[in-house]
Amino acid sequence: MSDRFVYHCTLRWSDLDAFGHVNNSRFLSLYEEARVALMFAGGRAAGVESFGAGVVIRRHEVDYLRPVGYDVGPRTVEVAPTVRIELWVEEIRPSRFTVAYELFDGEVLASRARSVLVPFDLDRQLPRRLTDQERAFLLGYAPGGAA
Repeated sequence: MSDRFVYHCTLRWSDLDAFGHVNNSRFLSLYEEARVALMFAGGRAAGVESFGAGVVIRRHEVDYLRPVGYDVGPRTVEVAPTVRIELWVEEIRPSRFTVAYELFDGEVLASRARSVLVPFDLDRQLPRRLTDQERAFLLGYAPGGAA
């Protein structure tokens, strides 16, 4: 398995601000979309269903390196513009893990971010520890396979 999960995210007209750039707050939505694809779709494909039972965000941090525009040129007639988001697991602890991201506009790095996530028991409304199966899945996206 690759250390990075790669997700191509379609930009929406509603992502733009008054200056024609993707609004800073929408970057979190784009990162969320990639993270959900990794944990829920990727997790389920690997036989890990438990992330869908509850994971909450403890912290986000985002560095904006350059604006991302919405290309309204001829190519958008047939294909909406996209960004590429690469994400990996930077740290794994017994009751939390950190996902790191890089967002590319074409081949240009436009943003970096990190999210600290906590497995959560929705029924009891309490944090929980990672299961062995969750940890093994996350290790597949940790550089070098260890975090």
